[in-house]
Amino acid sequence: MFEIERYTDAQAGEWNAFVRSSKNGTFLFDRGYMDYHADRFADASLMCRRDGRLYALLPANRDGDALYTHQGLTYGGLVTGAEATAAGVLHLLEQMNARWRSEGVRRVVYKPIPYIYASMPADEDLYALFRCGARLVARGISTAMPYAGLCRWHKDRRTALNRARRHGVEVRVTTCIDDFWPILTANLRERHHTTPVHSLEEMRHLIAMCPGHIALYEARLPDGTPVGGMLVYRTARVLHSQYLAASAEGKHCGAIEAIMEAVLQAEGFAYFDFGISTEDGGHVLNEGLIYQKEGFGGRAVCYDTYAYDL
Repeated sequence: MFEIERYTDAQAGEWNAFVRSSKNGTFLFDRGYMDYHADRFADASLMCRRDGRLYALLPANRDGDALYTHQGLTYGGLVTGAEATAAGVLHLLEQMNARWRSEGVRRVVYKPIPYIYASMPADEDLYALFRCGARLVARGISTAMPYAGLCRWHKDRRTALNRARRHGVEVRVTTCIDDFWPILTANLRERHHTTPVHSLEEMRHLIAMCPGHIALYEARLPDGTPVGGMLVYRTARVLHSQYLAASAEGKHCGAIEAIMEAVLQAEGFAYFDFGISTEDGGHVLNEGLIYQKEGFGGRAVCYDTYAYDL
């Protein structure tokens, strides 16, 4: 039997320490990151103990009679330590289900953590979901590449990189995003008729709250003109592209390729994750976008969402 309790703000230190020591947690589950949008979601996160010791965490929110893991995060699901086993996680989810039923939850929507983020195998929750009758309801395709044995770039990507070198494009790593944000905002507005998920103020706040985890690879011309950037999230194993954009001049002079060359020289990571190229729960594939990413040598990693009724 497990002791399952609702997370409270007083437990932030214990929660964050477990995330750091877990086999599949990332800084996205740190309460400093999670709670920046606490006013938008009714938090329903759980802390699960066995024999008094933390066994797992579940970042979650409640919306009506549905339980989500977590709507404000790219991925969620159980955060577990090395001692978590298949039978243990199965019994834990069964016990959670019983608790949720008693609280009026009728549907669970679960987003597991993609395997590339785990320091050791951590798919026990996928088996438990199967046993609960969960069905796959969404599948996004991201594009990732291992830092060990990087694939050869497509010819058009290499051509653009040579163009960036001729134009003298320089890439630096910084935490100042003020010059990049107008480029990003204009790019999203013109191409997708949308805006960044985070406001400039929110992203500044997150950078300050998560030191060392969020940075910008910024491309500039020799005269100092900013022409593009990639905002990255740094986890223990993965360097993830959160936002990527270039101005019209930046696209012409190969700024994206110059940024990618710098990103793929980063040290200490197992994978670079380019981000999802699908829409509408995976039913629409942006073939042009994923072609560009695959041109750098990346291949598919799925970001899945499961659901089951209680």
